[in-house]
Amino acid sequence: METEPADSGRPAARRRYDPRLPAPPAFLRRGPWREGAFTSPLHEPRTVVVVGRWLGGALLVCFLTGLTSHLLQDPPGWLAPHLPARPVNGYRVTQGLHVISGLAAIPLVGAKLWAVYPRLFEWPPARSVLHALERLGIALLVAAVLMELFTGLLNTLQWYPWPFPFRQTHYWLGWTAVGGLLVHLSVKAPLIAGHWWRRAAPALAQRRAFLTATTAAVGAVTLVTAGQSVPWLRPLDLLAPRRPDIGPQGLPVNRTAAQAGTVTVPADWRLSVDGPVPYRLTLAELGELPQVSAELPISCVEGWSATARWTGVRMAELVRRAGAPPGSAVRVTSLEAEGPYRVMEMPATYVDDPLTLLALRVDGGVLDADHGFPARVIAPNRPGVLQTKWVARIEVIA
Repeated sequence: METEPADSGRPAARRRYDPRLPAPPAFLRRGPWREGAFTSPLHEPRTVVVVGRWLGGALLVCFLTGLTSHLLQDPPGWLAPHLPARPVNGYRVTQGLHVISGLAAIPLVGAKLWAVYPRLFEWPPARSVLHALERLGIALLVAAVLMELFTGLLNTLQWYPWPFPFRQTHYWLGWTAVGGLLVHLSVKAPLIAGHWWRRAAPALAQRRAFLTATTAAVGAVTLVTAGQSVPWLRPLDLLAPRRPDIGPQGLPVNRTAAQAGTVTVPADWRLSVDGPVPYRLTLAELGELPQVSAELPISCVEGWSATARWTGVRMAELVRRAGAPPGSAVRVTSLEAEGPYRVMEMPATYVDDPLTLLALRVDGGVLDADHGFPARVIAPNRPGVLQTKWVARIEVIA
Protein backbone atom coordinates (compact mmCIF):
# COMPACT_ATOMS: atom_id res chain seq x y z
CA MET A 1 0.00 0.00 0.00
CA GLU A 2 2.97 2.31 0.64
CA THR A 3 6.14 2.57 -1.39
CA GLU A 4 9.49 4.04 -0.51
CA PRO A 5 11.15 6.34 -3.04
CA ALA A 6 14.79 6.15 -3.99
CA ASP A 7 17.21 8.38 -2.16
CA SER A 8 16.37 11.43 -4.24
CA GLY A 9 16.26 13.81 -1.30
CA ARG A 10 12.72 14.93 -2.26
CA PRO A 11 9.62 13.93 -0.29
CA ALA A 12 6.96 12.08 -2.23
CA ALA A 13 3.21 11.83 -1.73
CA ARG A 14 2.21 8.60 -0.08
CA ARG A 15 -1.01 6.71 -0.78
CA ARG A 16 -2.80 5.73 2.41
CA TYR A 17 -6.18 4.48 1.24
CA ASP A 18 -6.55 0.92 0.04
CA PRO A 19 -8.46 1.09 -3.29
CA ARG A 20 -10.30 -2.09 -2.33
CA LEU A 21 -11.93 -0.31 0.64
CA PRO A 22 -14.42 2.58 0.71
CA ALA A 23 -12.87 6.03 0.56
CA PRO A 24 -13.65 8.45 3.41
CA PRO A 25 -16.75 10.60 3.00
CA ALA A 26 -16.26 13.82 1.09
CA PHE A 27 -16.46 16.05 4.18
CA LEU A 28 -13.44 14.19 5.66
CA ARG A 29 -11.24 14.40 2.58
CA ARG A 30 -9.42 17.42 3.85
CA GLY A 31 -6.66 18.21 6.32
CA PRO A 32 -5.00 15.01 7.56
CA TRP A 33 -7.63 12.83 5.81
CA ARG A 34 -6.95 14.07 2.32
CA GLU A 35 -4.99 11.86 -0.06
CA GLY A 36 -1.27 12.72 0.02
CA ALA A 37 -1.56 14.69 3.26
CA PHE A 38 1.69 13.21 4.63
CA THR A 39 4.59 13.61 2.26
CA SER A 40 7.60 12.70 4.38
CA PRO A 41 9.24 9.40 3.35
CA LEU A 42 10.09 8.80 7.01
CA HIS A 43 6.58 7.62 7.89
CA GLU A 44 7.64 4.11 6.92
CA PRO A 45 8.36 0.80 8.65
CA ARG A 46 12.16 0.90 8.68
CA THR A 47 12.29 4.21 10.57
CA VAL A 48 9.62 2.99 12.97
CA VAL A 49 11.48 -0.26 13.66
CA VAL A 50 14.84 1.43 14.30
CA VAL A 51 13.39 3.98 16.72
CA GLY A 52 11.24 1.25 18.25
CA ARG A 53 14.32 -0.85 19.04
CA TRP A 54 15.90 2.02 20.93
CA LEU A 55 12.67 2.86 22.72
CA GLY A 56 12.06 -0.78 23.61
CA GLY A 57 15.52 -1.03 25.17
CA ALA A 58 14.99 2.12 27.24
CA LEU A 59 11.56 0.95 28.43
CA LEU A 60 12.90 -2.50 29.33
CA VAL A 61 15.71 -1.03 31.46
CA CYS A 62 13.27 1.43 33.02
CA PHE A 63 10.76 -1.32 33.84
CA LEU A 64 13.27 -3.78 35.34
CA THR A 65 15.01 -1.16 37.47
CA GLY A 66 11.66 0.27 38.55
CA LEU A 67 10.51 -3.21 39.56
CA THR A 68 13.72 -3.57 41.59
CA SER A 69 12.99 -0.31 43.39
CA HIS A 70 9.41 -1.34 44.13
CA LEU A 71 10.49 -4.71 45.54
CA LEU A 72 13.11 -3.07 47.75
CA GLN A 73 10.59 -0.58 49.10
CA ASP A 74 7.63 -2.90 49.49
CA PRO A 75 8.75 -6.54 49.27
CA PRO A 76 6.26 -9.39 49.58
CA GLY A 77 6.64 -11.35 52.81
CA TRP A 78 8.43 -14.28 51.19
CA LEU A 79 11.04 -12.01 49.59
CA ALA A 80 11.83 -9.64 52.47
CA PRO A 81 14.23 -12.01 54.33
CA HIS A 82 16.24 -12.51 51.14
CA LEU A 83 16.81 -8.89 50.09
CA PRO A 84 20.57 -8.36 49.68
CA ALA A 85 22.47 -5.65 51.54
CA ARG A 86 25.25 -5.80 48.97
CA PRO A 87 26.50 -4.45 46.67
CA VAL A 88 26.67 -1.25 48.66
CA ASN A 89 25.87 0.86 45.58
CA GLY A 90 23.24 -1.50 44.20
CA TYR A 91 20.25 0.81 44.67
CA ARG A 92 22.26 3.82 43.57
CA VAL A 93 22.99 2.13 40.23
CA THR A 94 19.55 0.62 39.60
CA GLN A 95 17.56 3.73 40.53
CA GLY A 96 19.97 5.97 38.65
CA LEU A 97 19.48 3.80 35.55
CA HIS A 98 15.73 3.90 36.11
CA VAL A 99 15.55 7.69 35.96
CA ILE A 100 18.18 8.00 33.20
CA SER A 101 16.39 5.49 30.95
CA GLY A 102 13.00 7.06 31.71
CA LEU A 103 14.22 10.53 30.72
CA ALA A 104 15.91 9.12 27.60
CA ALA A 105 12.63 7.46 26.62
CA ILE A 106 10.84 10.82 26.38
CA PRO A 107 12.48 12.02 23.12
CA LEU A 108 12.35 8.44 21.80
CA VAL A 109 8.59 8.29 22.37
CA GLY A 110 8.24 11.61 20.57
CA ALA A 111 10.25 10.32 17.59
CA LYS A 112 8.30 7.05 17.46
CA LEU A 113 4.91 8.78 17.60
CA TRP A 114 5.95 11.24 14.90
CA ALA A 115 6.94 8.37 12.60
CA VAL A 116 3.61 6.54 13.00
CA TYR A 117 1.08 9.29 13.61
CA PRO A 118 -0.29 9.34 10.00
CA ARG A 119 -1.82 5.95 10.78
CA LEU A 120 -4.18 7.72 13.16
CA PHE A 121 -5.96 9.08 10.09
CA GLU A 122 -6.36 5.85 8.16
CA TRP A 123 -9.72 5.11 6.59
CA PRO A 124 -11.70 3.18 7.56
CA PRO A 125 -10.62 3.46 11.21
CA ALA A 126 -11.28 -0.26 11.73
CA ARG A 127 -11.43 -2.83 8.95
CA SER A 128 -12.54 -5.71 11.19
CA VAL A 129 -13.13 -6.62 14.81
CA LEU A 130 -9.54 -7.85 15.15
CA HIS A 131 -8.22 -4.66 13.58
CA ALA A 132 -10.34 -2.61 15.96
CA LEU A 133 -8.97 -4.58 18.95
CA GLU A 134 -5.43 -4.08 17.68
CA ARG A 135 -5.91 -0.31 17.44
CA LEU A 136 -7.52 -0.25 20.89
CA GLY A 137 -4.50 -2.10 22.27
CA ILE A 138 -2.15 0.43 20.69
CA ALA A 139 -4.16 3.28 22.20
CA LEU A 140 -3.88 1.64 25.64
CA LEU A 141 -0.13 1.11 25.17
CA VAL A 142 0.50 4.71 24.13
CA ALA A 143 -1.64 6.09 26.97
CA ALA A 144 0.11 3.91 29.57
CA VAL A 145 3.61 4.82 28.34
CA LEU A 146 2.85 8.56 28.18
CA MET A 147 1.25 8.52 31.63
CA GLU A 148 4.14 6.51 33.05
CA LEU A 149 6.76 8.92 31.71
CA PHE A 150 4.74 12.00 32.67
CA THR A 151 4.19 10.94 36.29
CA GLY A 152 7.77 9.71 36.58
CA LEU A 153 9.12 13.04 35.33
CA LEU A 154 7.03 15.00 37.84
CA ASN A 155 8.13 12.63 40.60
CA THR A 156 11.75 13.64 39.98
CA LEU A 157 10.56 17.19 40.73
CA GLN A 158 8.59 16.02 43.80
CA TRP A 159 5.46 17.57 42.31
CA TYR A 160 2.27 15.54 42.59
CA PRO A 161 -0.67 17.49 41.11
CA TRP A 162 -2.95 14.42 41.00
CA PRO A 163 -5.24 12.86 43.63
CA PHE A 164 -4.00 9.27 43.31
CA PRO A 165 -0.97 7.71 45.06
CA PHE A 166 2.09 7.97 42.84
CA ARG A 167 4.04 4.83 43.71
CA GLN A 168 1.20 2.31 43.36
CA THR A 169 -0.14 3.99 40.21
CA HIS A 170 3.32 4.13 38.66
CA TYR A 171 3.84 0.45 39.44
CA TRP A 172 0.64 -0.75 37.78
CA LEU A 173 1.06 1.60 34.83
CA GLY A 174 4.43 -0.06 34.26
CA TRP A 175 2.85 -3.51 34.10
CA THR A 176 0.09 -2.18 31.82
CA ALA A 177 2.65 -0.66 29.45
CA VAL A 178 4.75 -3.84 29.36
CA GLY A 179 1.69 -6.01 28.76
CA GLY A 180 0.53 -3.73 25.95
CA LEU A 181 4.04 -3.70 24.47
CA LEU A 182 4.24 -7.52 24.42
CA VAL A 183 0.86 -7.77 22.66
CA HIS A 184 1.91 -5.11 20.16
CA LEU A 185 5.20 -6.89 19.43
CA SER A 186 3.43 -10.21 18.89
CA VAL A 187 0.97 -8.65 16.44
CA LYS A 188 3.65 -6.70 14.57
CA ALA A 189 6.33 -9.41 14.69
CA PRO A 190 6.27 -10.14 10.92
CA LEU A 191 6.54 -6.43 10.06
CA ILE A 192 9.33 -5.90 12.62
CA ALA A 193 11.26 -8.94 11.37
CA GLY A 194 10.94 -7.76 7.78
CA HIS A 195 12.47 -4.36 8.54
CA TRP A 196 14.90 -5.25 11.34
CA TRP A 197 18.04 -5.29 9.21
CA ARG A 198 19.47 -2.34 7.33
CA ARG A 199 19.27 -4.13 4.01
CA ALA A 200 15.48 -4.43 4.40
CA ALA A 201 14.88 -0.93 3.01
CA PRO A 202 16.71 1.43 0.66
CA ALA A 203 18.97 3.98 2.32
CA LEU A 204 17.44 7.41 2.85
CA ALA A 205 19.40 10.57 3.61
CA GLN A 206 16.32 11.83 5.50
CA ARG A 207 16.22 8.72 7.64
CA ARG A 208 19.89 9.04 8.55
CA ALA A 209 19.38 12.69 9.48
CA PHE A 210 16.27 11.90 11.52
CA LEU A 211 17.96 9.07 13.45
CA THR A 212 21.04 11.21 14.03
CA ALA A 213 18.88 14.04 15.42
CA THR A 214 17.02 11.58 17.65
CA THR A 215 20.31 10.17 18.94
CA ALA A 216 21.58 13.69 19.64
CA ALA A 217 18.40 14.56 21.56
CA VAL A 218 18.66 11.43 23.71
CA GLY A 219 22.36 12.08 24.33
CA ALA A 220 21.75 15.70 25.30
CA VAL A 221 18.94 14.80 27.72
CA THR A 222 21.14 12.15 29.32
CA LEU A 223 24.25 14.31 29.62
CA VAL A 224 22.49 17.24 31.30
CA THR A 225 20.48 15.15 33.79
CA ALA A 226 22.49 12.01 34.63
CA GLY A 227 24.94 13.94 36.82
CA GLN A 228 22.52 13.69 39.76
CA SER A 229 23.43 9.99 40.00
CA VAL A 230 26.65 9.64 37.96
CA PRO A 231 29.43 11.54 39.80
CA TRP A 232 31.74 12.04 36.78
CA LEU A 233 28.87 13.70 34.86
CA ARG A 234 28.12 16.15 37.68
CA PRO A 235 29.73 19.17 35.93
CA LEU A 236 27.11 18.76 33.15
CA ASP A 237 24.17 18.45 35.57
CA LEU A 238 22.32 21.45 34.13
CA LEU A 239 18.69 20.33 33.88
CA ALA A 240 18.41 17.66 36.59
CA PRO A 241 16.00 18.70 39.35
CA ARG A 242 18.55 18.03 42.10
CA ARG A 243 22.24 18.74 42.65
CA PRO A 244 23.59 15.99 44.96
CA ASP A 245 26.13 18.35 46.52
CA ILE A 246 23.69 21.08 47.57
CA GLY A 247 21.95 20.96 50.94
CA PRO A 248 22.70 20.96 54.67
CA GLN A 249 26.15 19.43 55.28
CA GLY A 250 26.57 19.10 51.49
CA LEU A 251 23.74 16.58 51.07
CA PRO A 252 20.29 17.07 49.51
CA VAL A 253 17.15 16.78 51.59
CA ASN A 254 13.76 15.57 50.39
CA ARG A 255 11.79 15.91 53.62
CA THR A 256 12.90 18.60 56.03
CA ALA A 257 12.51 18.59 59.79
CA ALA A 258 9.91 21.34 59.47
CA GLN A 259 7.87 19.25 57.02
CA ALA A 260 8.08 16.27 59.35
CA GLY A 261 7.21 18.31 62.45
CA THR A 262 10.47 17.39 64.20
CA VAL A 263 12.18 20.77 64.33
CA THR A 264 12.28 20.59 68.15
CA VAL A 265 13.53 17.28 69.54
CA PRO A 266 12.25 16.63 73.09
CA ALA A 267 14.85 17.46 75.74
CA ASP A 268 14.21 14.09 77.36
CA TRP A 269 14.70 12.16 74.08
CA ARG A 270 15.65 8.56 74.59
CA LEU A 271 16.20 5.81 72.05
CA SER A 272 13.97 2.88 72.96
CA VAL A 273 15.20 -0.55 71.89
CA ASP A 274 12.58 -3.25 72.45
CA GLY A 275 13.50 -6.92 72.47
CA PRO A 276 13.88 -9.76 74.97
CA VAL A 277 15.89 -7.33 77.13
CA PRO A 278 14.49 -3.84 76.37
CA TYR A 279 16.44 -0.73 77.25
CA ARG A 280 16.64 3.02 76.65
CA LEU A 281 19.61 5.23 75.87
CA THR A 282 20.19 8.97 75.94
CA LEU A 283 22.09 10.63 73.13
CA ALA A 284 25.15 10.86 75.38
CA GLU A 285 24.93 7.16 76.19
CA LEU A 286 24.64 6.32 72.50
CA GLY A 287 27.79 8.33 71.90
CA GLU A 288 29.66 6.28 74.51
CA LEU A 289 29.00 3.01 72.64
CA PRO A 290 31.61 1.78 70.11
CA GLN A 291 31.43 4.13 67.12
CA VAL A 292 31.87 2.91 63.55
CA SER A 293 32.35 4.99 60.38
CA ALA A 294 31.35 3.93 56.87
CA GLU A 295 31.32 5.53 53.42
CA LEU A 296 27.79 4.94 52.19
CA PRO A 297 25.57 6.49 49.51
CA ILE A 298 22.12 7.80 50.15
CA SER A 299 20.02 7.25 47.04
CA CYS A 300 16.48 8.44 46.45
CA VAL A 301 13.68 7.34 44.17
CA GLU A 302 13.89 10.67 42.34
CA GLY A 303 17.21 9.48 40.89
CA TRP A 304 19.76 11.52 42.84
CA SER A 305 22.43 9.98 45.04
CA ALA A 306 25.34 11.23 47.13
CA THR A 307 28.04 9.58 49.22
CA ALA A 308 28.99 10.66 52.74
CA ARG A 309 30.94 9.34 55.70
CA TRP A 310 28.47 8.30 58.38
CA THR A 311 29.42 7.59 61.99
CA GLY A 312 27.34 5.82 64.60
CA VAL A 313 26.51 2.52 66.29
CA ARG A 314 26.06 -0.70 64.37
CA MET A 315 22.42 -1.77 64.23
CA ALA A 316 23.49 -5.33 64.99
CA GLU A 317 25.16 -4.14 68.22
CA LEU A 318 21.97 -2.40 69.38
CA VAL A 319 19.92 -5.53 68.63
CA ARG A 320 22.37 -7.82 70.47
CA ARG A 321 22.25 -5.57 73.52
CA ALA A 322 18.46 -6.14 73.52
CA GLY A 323 19.04 -9.90 73.78
CA ALA A 324 18.01 -10.71 70.20
CA PRO A 325 19.99 -13.31 68.23
CA PRO A 326 21.58 -12.76 64.80
CA GLY A 327 19.00 -13.08 62.04
CA SER A 328 16.52 -10.76 63.76
CA ALA A 329 14.54 -8.18 61.80
CA VAL A 330 13.56 -4.84 63.30
CA ARG A 331 10.86 -2.21 63.05
CA VAL A 332 12.08 1.39 63.25
CA THR A 333 9.78 4.26 64.25
CA SER A 334 10.50 7.93 63.61
CA LEU A 335 9.65 10.96 65.71
CA GLU A 336 7.73 12.48 62.80
CA ALA A 337 4.02 12.68 63.46
CA GLU A 338 2.84 11.18 60.17
CA GLY A 339 4.05 10.07 56.78
CA PRO A 340 4.08 6.89 54.70
CA TYR A 341 7.58 5.97 55.92
CA ARG A 342 7.26 6.98 59.58
CA VAL A 343 7.49 3.27 60.45
CA MET A 344 10.01 1.14 58.56
CA GLU A 345 10.74 -2.58 58.74
CA MET A 346 14.30 -3.74 58.12
CA PRO A 347 15.00 -7.38 57.20
CA ALA A 348 17.70 -9.31 59.05
CA THR A 349 20.11 -9.20 56.10
CA TYR A 350 20.42 -5.44 56.62
CA VAL A 351 20.37 -5.55 60.42
CA ASP A 352 23.27 -8.02 60.50
CA ASP A 353 25.36 -6.17 57.92
CA PRO A 354 28.30 -4.44 59.65
CA LEU A 355 27.77 -1.31 57.50
CA THR A 356 24.21 -0.73 58.74
CA LEU A 357 24.38 2.04 61.33
CA LEU A 358 22.25 4.12 63.58
CA ALA A 359 24.15 7.24 62.53
CA LEU A 360 24.81 10.17 64.88
CA ARG A 361 27.23 12.11 62.67
CA VAL A 362 27.87 12.74 58.98
CA ASP A 363 31.20 13.84 57.50
CA GLY A 364 32.50 14.54 60.99
CA GLY A 365 29.65 16.80 62.12
CA VAL A 366 26.60 16.18 64.29
CA LEU A 367 23.56 15.42 62.13
CA ASP A 368 21.68 18.49 60.98
CA ALA A 369 18.01 18.51 61.94
CA ASP A 370 17.08 18.01 58.28
CA HIS A 371 19.33 14.94 58.13
CA GLY A 372 17.66 13.27 61.09
CA PHE A 373 19.08 14.61 64.36
CA PRO A 374 19.44 13.07 66.88
CA ALA A 375 19.83 9.70 65.06
CA ARG A 376 19.01 8.16 61.72
CA VAL A 377 19.36 4.84 59.92
CA ILE A 378 21.89 4.41 57.13
CA ALA A 379 22.27 1.04 55.39
CA PRO A 380 23.83 -0.25 52.16
CA ASN A 381 21.75 -0.96 49.04
CA ARG A 382 18.65 0.67 50.54
CA PRO A 383 16.22 3.27 49.12
CA GLY A 384 16.56 6.68 50.70
CA VAL A 385 12.94 6.67 51.91
CA LEU A 386 13.83 3.67 54.11
CA GLN A 387 16.86 5.38 55.68
CA THR A 388 14.65 6.54 58.54
CA LYS A 389 15.42 9.90 60.13
CA TRP A 390 14.65 11.18 63.66
CA VAL A 391 14.65 7.64 65.07
CA ALA A 392 12.75 7.19 68.33
CA ARG A 393 12.32 3.43 68.63
CA ILE A 394 13.87 0.18 67.39
CA GLU A 395 11.79 -2.93 67.93
CA VAL A 396 12.95 -6.49 67.34
CA ILE A 397 10.18 -8.25 65.41
CA ALA A 398 11.66 -11.63 64.48
